[in-house]
Amino acid sequence: MSTKEKIVKAIDEFNKYRAPEAKARLISQGENSFKIEFKGSFCRTCGFYDYFDDYGILLQGTGIETKIREIEEIDEGAIVIFEMIAS
Repeated sequence: MSTKEKIVKAIDEFNKYRAPEAKARLISQGENSFKIEFKGSFCRTCGFYDYFDDYGILLQGTGIETKIREIEEIDEGAIVIFEMIAS
């Protein structure tokens, strides 16, 4: 499975359990990082940033380790840049 397929698989899993409160969409992928848009109403009792960490945990299940490099808050969500960590 390619890196992009793993990223998308984790997005599908995330959306399965988090939508419509939060929905993820791959915006772009580079060699060592990728950008995901998270949009939705977000659960008010959950931490806003916890959604991004949850996605990272799902991604670990595919064998990709990441760290969040940047979070840009936008209307109804955020654009998050994940940096892949070499293992």
